[in-house]
Amino acid sequence: MADKDAGGSDGPRETAPTSAYSSPARSLGDTGITPLSPSHIVNDTDSNISEQQSFLVVVAIDFGTTSSGYAYSFTKEPECIHVMRRWEGGDPGVSNQKTPTTILLTPERTFHSFGYAARDFYHDLDPNEAKQWLYLEKFKMKLHTTGDLTMDTDLTAANGKKVKALEIFAYALQYFKEQALKELSDQAGSEFENSDVRWVITVPAIWKQPAKQFMRQAAYQAGLASPENSEQLIIALEPEAASIYCRKLRLHQMIELSSKAAVNGYSGSDTVGAGFTQAKEHIRRNRQSRTFLVENVIGEIWSELEEGDKYVVVDSGGGTVDLTVHQIRLPEGHLKELYKATGGPYGSLGVDYEFEKLLCKIFGEDFIEQFKIKRPAAWVDLMIAFESRKRAAAPDRTNPLNITLPFSFIDYYKKFRGHSVEHALRKSNVDFVKWSSQGMLRMSPDAMNALFKPTIDSIIEHLRDLFQKPEVSTVKFLFLVGGFAEAPLLQQAVQAAFGDKCRIIIPQDVGLTILKGAVLFGLDPAVIKVRRSPLTYGVGVLNRYMEGKHPPEKLLVKDGTRWCTDVFDKFISADQSVALGELVKRSYTPAKPSQLVIVINIYSSEHDDVSFITDPGVKKCGTLRLDLTGTSGTAVPARREIQTLMQFGDTEIKATAIDIATSKSVKVGIDFLNY
Repeated sequence: MADKDAGGSDGPRETAPTSAYSSPARSLGDTGITPLSPSHIVNDTDSNISEQQSFLVVVAIDFGTTSSGYAYSFTKEPECIHVMRRWEGGDPGVSNQKTPTTILLTPERTFHSFGYAARDFYHDLDPNEAKQWLYLEKFKMKLHTTGDLTMDTDLTAANGKKVKALEIFAYALQYFKEQALKELSDQAGSEFENSDVRWVITVPAIWKQPAKQFMRQAAYQAGLASPENSEQLIIALEPEAASIYCRKLRLHQMIELSSKAAVNGYSGSDTVGAGFTQAKEHIRRNRQSRTFLVENVIGEIWSELEEGDKYVVVDSGGGTVDLTVHQIRLPEGHLKELYKATGGPYGSLGVDYEFEKLLCKIFGEDFIEQFKIKRPAAWVDLMIAFESRKRAAAPDRTNPLNITLPFSFIDYYKKFRGHSVEHALRKSNVDFVKWSSQGMLRMSPDAMNALFKPTIDSIIEHLRDLFQKPEVSTVKFLFLVGGFAEAPLLQQAVQAAFGDKCRIIIPQDVGLTILKGAVLFGLDPAVIKVRRSPLTYGVGVLNRYMEGKHPPEKLLVKDGTRWCTDVFDKFISADQSVALGELVKRSYTPAKPSQLVIVINIYSSEHDDVSFITDPGVKKCGTLRLDLTGTSGTAVPARREIQTLMQFGDTEIKATAIDIATSKSVKVGIDFLNY
């Protein structure tokens, strides 16, 4: 990493008339570069396909907002995907192969436990003791909501204390690493080394670059891979993983919700519930077996797709909803991302949030806030009880849903307010929530459905916007995946809104779709070919100053030459298609032939139309510092050529600068967290 003020003062220099306007290039001294025309793009995607390391096994970690899990496959038998062992301590009414994304640190801030174990241990602590322990849940959302994420971003534990996010993510990944290696070693009967494993971690496609880089840093800290051996870890985008798995689906592995055709004399709406119940039965019977066979064929649905066909993957999880449009490229059936991923924080957490608002309305916000701080374990209990009822919500339900209130809720409320919970319910004007004598909140189905409404409305509205786009108008299929896709209310809403536009498909074990797809991606990373660049990238250069074209405050006079400073020279524009591994080359020459240090600063922006590195929204994300001293003996051409290359990898971008005359070079990874 070059020091920030490299080339700060390389001796005296002439300056243009100073203006109050400060320019980053003014402080660069004599390290500026200017483009050698013409600049060109070279697509030699073959030259850089490096020798793949051989890994014995691929382990994918689905680090979710509400629940997490891992799955693996041995490279020798890629058709078998094994989902992790059953975890200790599941919840009533919630059956899945994942564990809650919860983590517990001791009062001394060392790692204690993860998942159900963390939750149960925390729950059993004495309330006064519990205040010392650090319990975190649903912390992944912080990476989505933090605008200026850095290595020092904090998370807040249930007791209000702050901890470094990077540390928590690293602890969680390290826990998965240990669990997986232990399970693999038990299965193989011999010690499995980390070097035998290729790791895949999934992240939402709508995450910004810093969040994706953050996940990689946390994985390095957890020892899954290292910066020197970065290809041992792949960061996969969740909808892409889902897409890869959906390609393999056979007809008996999915449920179709479209109203386009009546199936066996049922109309579409009857099949929603019925098909899903059958599917759940099927899954329950197979629950004991954790190995899923993925036949090495293209599924029936997929075989109907032709070159150029488009489909949407709607990945609805706990925290976010990701919409991605892919297009098929034959003959290999490679995927091409057609439309930059969109979406937002409309996951099932939104429903929990509405429930919390409802409780505030009935019992008062002041009480709920106090209760969460004073009785954090009981609050967790209450949300677990809600979670299991939330899963029982369905469009056609007629009988009420009962939610057990923990004893300490009832007790603490009486102390806090001086009257009973029952009294509060009678007094509140929430008419569809009643008190039942067994100490439960009794919600009418309409009340429960109302909690889902804001979140589902946001998802549908987002999809509507997407379908308005010309490139999306001819979509053939919509795959509904992710944990929230299990909700019949969401299924029904998607079907009602889009059933006449395309066929709506839900994989059976919809909560595990991403995990299995991520394993398949790790076995064959070349399957995703083209992505859309989320940002515009370029470097800061000097151009010859042209009167009338360039703003006067950008004028810099050096050795009698008039330069325009701070010009943003584009490498690639936001939303441009980028093939994986694609190299973009540009050639530059030092602005001053005698200069011995060249500093190339790399910038990014979310906008397309960037002219200057001082434009709003332009951020520095890398520095290449090329030292040309010690090369004076060799014959250096009058116009020295410095070639700069950017290579677009999975979620990483690498930049290189080469001095053509001496083949000296420097490399740097684009960095969104440290500038």
